[in-house]
Amino acid sequence: MAQPPYRAPGWLPGGHLQTIWPLARSPAVPPYTRQRWDTPDDDFIHADWLPHRTGAPLVVLFHGLEGCSRSHYARALMHAVSDTGWNGVVPHFRGCSGTPNRLLRAYHSGDSAEIGWILERIAGMHPEAPIFAVGVSLGGNALLKWLGEQGAAAQRIVTRAAAICPPLDLTLSGTALGQGLNRVYTARFVRTLKRKALAKLDVHAAPLDRRRIATARTLHDFDDAFTAPVHGFDGVGDYWRRASSRPYLARIAVPSLLLKARTDPFVPPAAL
Repeated sequence: MAQPPYRAPGWLPGGHLQTIWPLARSPAVPPYTRQRWDTPDDDFIHADWLPHRTGAPLVVLFHGLEGCSRSHYARALMHAVSDTGWNGVVPHFRGCSGTPNRLLRAYHSGDSAEIGWILERIAGMHPEAPIFAVGVSLGGNALLKWLGEQGAAAQRIVTRAAAICPPLDLTLSGTALGQGLNRVYTARFVRTLKRKALAKLDVHAAPLDRRRIATARTLHDFDDAFTAPVHGFDGVGDYWRRASSRPYLARIAVPSLLLKARTDPFVPPAAL
């Protein structure tokens, strides 16, 4: 696919302004219909659907870290999908729909098993519809990892895929988010992640260090204190290494678009 190089307008220089500006111009929340799905491990998630159009292709959007169907990029994409005459759905990762999930586990960047069962369920609900899977940031990494793990088998479910600014190398991206102005974004992410994690510890008995979680200031700290041990990884280094999608890219058989801005403050150029 040949496309002319994108050039940002002169009044919007730099990756930070280009990241923040869309927040001020979010379109209205689409007229979603929410479904609650039980998960294979006795938990649940919510999926928000656009009004159904019979026989139309279906776009599935996997959101980013602490995102949801109301995130500015989800609103924009779902409006574009609707304007095209297609169907769309935004499945939420555990605890991201506004309702805490049942289990201690949450979600993480390498949760390809979650991507898989969600897509299997959607394909079973709409066997006649071509499915176009899109992942943004964390959701893009998890989607690419699933596509690579499945190889040609993914083609029975997904027609095409796209990943927008995925952190292909979590070590490089996670480190970058703990430096410089990126710490502003990190503080926002970590604040809500900690609140959810600490609420889980009020309900679930778990051998986790509550103080380490409460005092985490970076994604590295939080992932080492909560994400890694809860999801079966041996510390943050093991999690970031095993959950990165870059080693799986060569195995992807579904035609896929990887869209990355050179100025993206979350994903340094070295992570490509």
